[in-house]
Amino acid sequence: MAVCTLCPRNCGVDRSAKAGYCGMGQHPRVARAALHFWEEPCISGTRGSGTVFFSGCTLGCVYCQNYPISHQGQGKEISVARLADIFRMLEDQGAHNINLVTGTPFVPAILDALALHRPGIPVVWNSGGYETVETLRMLEGVVDIYLPDLKHVSSRLSALCAGAPDYFAFASAAIREMCRQTGGAVYDENGLMQRGTLVRHLILPGCTLDSCRVLDFIAGQLPPGTPVSLMRQYTPEEWCTVKGLDRRITEKEYRRVLAHFEALGLTGYTQEKESAESAYTPPFDLTGV
Repeated sequence: MAVCTLCPRNCGVDRSAKAGYCGMGQHPRVARAALHFWEEPCISGTRGSGTVFFSGCTLGCVYCQNYPISHQGQGKEISVARLADIFRMLEDQGAHNINLVTGTPFVPAILDALALHRPGIPVVWNSGGYETVETLRMLEGVVDIYLPDLKHVSSRLSALCAGAPDYFAFASAAIREMCRQTGGAVYDENGLMQRGTLVRHLILPGCTLDSCRVLDFIAGQLPPGTPVSLMRQYTPEEWCTVKGLDRRITEKEYRRVLAHFEALGLTGYTQEKESAESAYTPPFDLTGV
């Protein structure tokens, strides 16, 4: 690797010599690789999604549930050959797909691993949405399903919550590119997604107006029928010190955003109140690594 330009930070670091903005070096670092049952039903199915949690992140979300791996770098550095073996292992365990979580810092290594073992099941790119179109085009023809977040429209919120005031400019262009690559959602006879882009949005306390603006973009700028996962699972974490983010969303807040979702004619997934539990965050104990 020469200088790194894989994400919108464009930090220009030679990550073979030192860590980039993401906190990672050149070789993939993985915190967990296992069947995961807490994604959307069309991803988890009955046997689970073969999920690989990569360490590091290009965002700085203050409320991140995966803080130990995204901010603190918890995980184990592995080789490309070992990563390919992990894909094979998860496929052999019956995974419905290979789900790559926050893989942006390791795109070259992931492509090399997929060249060693191309799974016979869909490959999912699961990210915070903060991507460049140029990097996404490296994944064209390799990724079958994109599973991005669309977190914020407001640059003020993006700066405060994710350390990225330019978040929406990049994420909106990235998600358009994802939709272009995959086309409309395709499901098998069991309702499992085989191809497509499914956009997630997490409602934050006190931020319902911005949530409605996110939904307006999806309805107005993405292909009709793009599925959406409207998430109410926000759980305050001890490391988040931003005023107002120290509580769960209220029923009134959720109903306001849900009503807008329905008025726009969006389809996809919504969540029950019970989803707002930290127990749904997996332990990053190097399982499967």
